[in-house]
Amino acid sequence: MEETALKIDYIPVLKNPVLVVGFEGWGNALDISRGVVDYIARKLEAKPFAKINPDLFYRFDENRPIVEIENGILKKITPPDCIFYAIEIHQGDQDLVLLKGNEPNLRWFQFTEAVLSLCLQLGVKLIVSLGSMYDNVLHTDKIFSAVATSKDLLMKIKQTNVREIGYRGPGAIHSTLQDEARKQNLECVSIWCHCPYYLQGTTHFGLLSHLGSLLSSFLGFTLDVKELEIAWEDLSKQIQGIVEKNPELQGVIEELKKAKLKGSWNLAKKDEKVIHLKDFLETK
Repeated sequence: MEETALKIDYIPVLKNPVLVVGFEGWGNALDISRGVVDYIARKLEAKPFAKINPDLFYRFDENRPIVEIENGILKKITPPDCIFYAIEIHQGDQDLVLLKGNEPNLRWFQFTEAVLSLCLQLGVKLIVSLGSMYDNVLHTDKIFSAVATSKDLLMKIKQTNVREIGYRGPGAIHSTLQDEARKQNLECVSIWCHCPYYLQGTTHFGLLSHLGSLLSSFLGFTLDVKELEIAWEDLSKQIQGIVEKNPELQGVIEELKKAKLKGSWNLAKKDEKVIHLKDFLETK
C-alpha cells in the first residue's frame, strides 16, 4: 500500500499566507532556526493542521523516536515530526503558515514536493526558510545573510540589513526547497544567521530576538521579543563572566576582533578552542 507524504487534518482559510520554515539538524546552529519558529508559534498561538509522514523521510536510527515507559509498560512512541501550523494575523495583510521539524534524512525532492503541494492548496506565494551556521563571528555580532529566487526579493530583504550570500559547499534542505519553489514560480528567500563557533552548546537568545524582529518587520506582523531580550541580558552576563576567567577564550575573541577590524574573517576554526557553554552556564 502506497503511503501518502502528508497527513492533513484540515485546510485553514488564510489571507495571502507566507510559509516560514525552521528545521532542526545541520542548519540549526545555537537553535536559531527551529527556535525562532517555535517562539513565533507559541507567542502567536499557532494551530497545527497538517504533518509530514515521518516513515517516508526520516531514518529512525539517526532521528530516533522518543519512547515513554511507565512502571515497565510502554505508553507512547513519538517519531520525529515535521508539523504545519496556521496563524491568523488580524492586524496585517497576510497570515502565516509555519513548518517546524527535523530536516529530512531521505527523499528530499519528494519531501519538497509535499511541502509545495500544500503551499499551492493554501495559496502561499512566498516561502521564508531559516537557517543558522557556525562562523568566525563574535557573540555580540548580529550578522544575517540571505539567498533569494529573485533580485527584487533579495533587495527587499537587504533593506533589513541582511547581507547577500556568497557560498560554495554542502547544502541543507533549504536550497532544495528554494530551487523547486522557483521552478513552480513561487518566491523563496533563505535567511541564515551567522553564529559564534565558540558558543556551542547553548541557545543564543540575542540572535533569536533579532531574527524574530527582522521577520516581523519583513513580513508585517507584530511579535513581542521582550522575553528573549531579557533572557539574552542574563546569558550575556554569564558569558562575560566566563570570558573574564578563561584566557583561552579571551584569545579566541581577540583574534576575531582583530580579523573584524581588518575586514578578514577567514580564520581557521580550531576545535580545541571551542568552549561548550552548557558545561558552565546555569540551567534555566
